[in-house]
Amino acid sequence: MIMNEVSYKEALEREIVLTRVFAAEKKIVFEAFSTQAALDEWFGPGGFTTTTSEFEFRVGGRWRFEFKGPDGTIYGNRIEYVEISPYDRIAFHHGADKDNDPGRFFVTLTFDEQKDKKTVLSLRQLHPTKEQRSAGIGFGAVEFGMQTLDKLAVYLTKGKK
Repeated sequence: MIMNEVSYKEALEREIVLTRVFAAEKKIVFEAFSTQAALDEWFGPGGFTTTTSEFEFRVGGRWRFEFKGPDGTIYGNRIEYVEISPYDRIAFHHGADKDNDPGRFFVTLTFDEQKDKKTVLSLRQLHPTKEQRSAGIGFGAVEFGMQTLDKLAVYLTKGKK
């Protein structure tokens, strides 16, 4: 087995992938990720609210925010943007709102428009270890991620009214 195949297999063992089709053009879907007001309105699992303390949507910028869970628990989050290709791709590190977070993972969002002007959003989380990926899945990362995408779908629908 060549090294690239080993690296690819190891990456797959550390990755969580979510995909969803939205009835909106990719520019609109992308913009839902690029403005603080939009993110504060829809971002987060069902029953959670998002409050932003810092937002710089640019390469090298960051978004610091808190999730407030249905039980009142506050979860500090920090996203540091690595790549922004308007309307096509956003890549960032996501973790707790602290320096050198060992649980931080890498996220890539891609926006692909179909001929019918619907957008396929792919969200890929690459975790530092296979164990961290497993812990994330055990915590509910897939379900919470899908709930977040459900909230995005509602947000995008409201924009069409």
